[in-house]
Amino acid sequence: MNDEPRIRPVPQGRLSRMARIGGLAGGMGARAMATGLREIAQGRRPSASQLFLTPGNALRLTDQLSRMRGAAMKLGQLISMDAGAVLPPELAQVMARLRADADHMPPRQLRSQLDAAWGEGWIHRFDRFETRPIAAASIGQVHRARLKDGRDLAIKVQYPGVADSIDSDLSNLGMLLRMPGVTPPGIDLPALMDEARTQLRQEADYLQEARAMLAYGAHLAERPRFTLPRPVEELTTGTVLAMDFIDSQPIELLTDAPQDLRDRVACDMVRLVIDELFLFDLMQTDPNFANFRWCPSTQRIVLLDFGATRGFSGAVAPRYLALLRAGLGGDRGSIADAAIAIGYFRSETPPDHREALLDMMEIAFQPLRQGGVFDVARTTIPQQIADLAMDLARTRSAAEMPPPEILFLHRKLGGLYLLLARLRARVDLDALFDPADLQARLDAR
Repeated sequence: MNDEPRIRPVPQGRLSRMARIGGLAGGMGARAMATGLREIAQGRRPSASQLFLTPGNALRLTDQLSRMRGAAMKLGQLISMDAGAVLPPELAQVMARLRADADHMPPRQLRSQLDAAWGEGWIHRFDRFETRPIAAASIGQVHRARLKDGRDLAIKVQYPGVADSIDSDLSNLGMLLRMPGVTPPGIDLPALMDEARTQLRQEADYLQEARAMLAYGAHLAERPRFTLPRPVEELTTGTVLAMDFIDSQPIELLTDAPQDLRDRVACDMVRLVIDELFLFDLMQTDPNFANFRWCPSTQRIVLLDFGATRGFSGAVAPRYLALLRAGLGGDRGSIADAAIAIGYFRSETPPDHREALLDMMEIAFQPLRQGGVFDVARTTIPQQIADLAMDLARTRSAAEMPPPEILFLHRKLGGLYLLLARLRARVDLDALFDPADLQARLDAR
């Protein structure tokens, strides 16, 4: 299937969007019933997941969500972020397509959105406005423009109807997730949906994103290795975010840079995430590679997209520090206690499930216990953990889902790891994960 973005209108209106998801659910159900009858006629009794989670159904689901964009596509991205915790791996693998660029809205919808935000005649404020977007995601797309005074801007324009369709999209998509076999028993789907609703409402408010951008920028004021755009107040509304355009390149292009530069960038990125959790209590939780770029002229990491910026409940950082201390100490009982406090499992979790999760944590702690420089690209640890997670996902009867805020944190950590692996970077674990230093950061909040 071609993953290149296409120009397709964004479906508008609650009834129109409901009909699309309802039609998809009905089609999936009808196909599952027909397949089930054929299987039974041949003497086989397929499970519900085998009937509903066919490759064809998964592809239809991701294609429809990509067409709809907005909350439907965003929730699809969120629920695909942790195959072992939320979805069966067969469906999560296909839904990973949703993390690619979204389709573009047609120029007519773009003009309509800008007319509503800025009033007709807005084009006369610009020396140039490129109608083809330079990026497109689930909530909006980004255009490059130049004002009459020469300022280069990036203009993020929200898709029509996104904010108004959040509740209906989540309700309708929830209907799909409740279909037999799609979501494992034990998943707290209402909690996940509530968390997604909160984040989506925040991301659909571009004035809120502008404030988050300024708040995050204040934390980085004394850090010359990072830069991020500033919003342009007079052009920013709830549905249009105007900001400085920073000339940069995809950070993945550093793959061919000297090793010491790749290592420095990796160290800076890891320390930034540590500070987001332990010092700032403000994390940009969308790990899409497109949100991290490199400016060769200034030798700075460029940070983009602050719609998914969030804090955490007060106990999260101290509990992760307790888990780190337990892991470094090698006390499996203390690791279990810390993991229960975070919410990875419960005291009543079946012993075999609990031990499998603890085995994954033991593997993850190995490089931290050894210390020194960790070569991210050469380790087999992620594959070992993934294999255990796949085995657990296939054999369990019920799932264990950490609190939704922990899933968002994992989303960021997983994305960071993938980026460091892409850069073939090495990081000094002793310098980055000193419990006393992390405690000092917590105390400095």
